[in-house]
Amino acid sequence: MERIGAVLVDIDGVLTVSWKPLPGAVEAMEQLRAARIPLALVTNTTSRTRAGIAEQLAGSGFPVGADDILTAPAVTAAYLREHHPEARCLLINTGDVRDDLSGVTLVEEEDTEGAVPDVVVLGGAGAAFTYAALNRAFRHVQQGARLVAMHRNLYWRTADGLDLDTGAFLDGLERAARTEAEITGKPAGAFFAAALAHLGADPSESLMVGDDIESDVLAAQRGGITGVLVRTGKYLPETHAAADGTPDHVLDSFADVPALVERLGHT
Repeated sequence: MERIGAVLVDIDGVLTVSWKPLPGAVEAMEQLRAARIPLALVTNTTSRTRAGIAEQLAGSGFPVGADDILTAPAVTAAYLREHHPEARCLLINTGDVRDDLSGVTLVEEEDTEGAVPDVVVLGGAGAAFTYAALNRAFRHVQQGARLVAMHRNLYWRTADGLDLDTGAFLDGLERAARTEAEITGKPAGAFFAAALAHLGADPSESLMVGDDIESDVLAAQRGGITGVLVRTGKYLPETHAAADGTPDHVLDSFADVPALVERLGHT
C-alpha cells in the first residue's frame, strides 16, 4: 500500500458498546479526521436510522454526520429498488428504520392476511422476532415470497454480554423453508463496494476495521480491502482461531488505528 485512501469502520463493538464510546475511540477518530483520511462508518445496525446514529455518535463526541454512515437498511432499500422494484415487502425488524427505506413499499402484518407479500425482509433481531412473526415469514416464503435479510450476524455485544442476532434465526428459517436468503448488508461484497464508491476510494488503498472476523474483516479482504480485526466488542479468541482466514492486521482496539494508518502510509 502506497497510501491510505479510505478507512471503513464498523460501529458497534469497535467505536461503541451499547452506544457508549470505547476507550480512545473518539480521540482516534479525531486523529484520522485531522489527517484528512476519508472515513465511512459501515454498520449492520438495524435499530436506528443513519440520522439517529449520527446524532447519537456526535453527542458522544465523534466527529461524524449522517453522510458518513452507511447502514444495512439503507443498502437494503437500494437493493430492493433495483432487484425487486414495486415489490410489496413485509419487514420484520426491531427498531424503526423506515426513513432509510425510501422507495420501498412496506406492508403491515394485518395486510398480509390472505395475501402473500412479494418479499419478506428480515432486519435486526429483538422483540419483533416472535414465534408468530417468524412462523408467518416461514409460511410466506413457502408460498412464494422472496427472503431478503439485512445481515446474518449470529450475535452482537451489549453492555450485558452477547445477545443473539438475526443469523441465529435466519439459518433455521432457510433450512425449514428450503431456500437461501438474499443478504444485503455485511458480509455482502456490494455493501463494501457501495461504501468505497461513496468515498471514491480504491479497495487496494483502503482499510476495513471491525470486531467480526467473518462479516467485517475476511469479507472485506475478499474484495481486496485490507482487513483490520480489533479485540473489542464481539471479538472472541476461539472465533478468531477457528476462522476461515487470517486478518491482515490485529489490534487491541480502534485507538490503535491511527498509528497503523501512519505506518502503512509510509511503507
